[in-house]
Amino acid sequence: MANQVKRIPDGHYTLTPHLVVQNCKEAMGWYKKALGAEEICQMTTPDGQCIVHAEMKVGNSMFYMCEANPQWGARSPQMLNGTPVTLHLYVEDADAVFNRAVQAGATVTMPLDNAMWGDRYGKFTDPYGHYWSVATHIEDVTPEEMTKRMEQMFSGKHNCG
Repeated sequence: MANQVKRIPDGHYTLTPHLVVQNCKEAMGWYKKALGAEEICQMTTPDGQCIVHAEMKVGNSMFYMCEANPQWGARSPQMLNGTPVTLHLYVEDADAVFNRAVQAGATVTMPLDNAMWGDRYGKFTDPYGHYWSVATHIEDVTPEEMTKRMEQMFSGKHNCG
């Protein structure tokens, strides 16, 4: 009888971010300290010097990591002069997570504030060049109220592109 393998392993979801970082071992420690991440596994090169694949978990969500290496086609934000991607965390206490990340060395790019869409929301860049946003949902906003708040926020200004 054929082995019935789950097509999506337990604990994983359809979409999983995969971060490429310089000094992956150090970065894993930072994510543990700053975001409360849990290390699930790591696989290294035979000499143990380079992480080829690691799995981390924050809350109920997994993310993968590997060491930056252009020969593998794995380029970090520093190698690319930045990243257009922001990883978003919904947490029970945005202030606690945000402040812990900043104390661990993250750079604030948008201070925490109560956002018009009903979240306590802020953004930072981690020491490895990845952008993060952190939020706690604090208010359910109706579509009508959202439209009103958007109009007030942009009142004559349009900054797209």
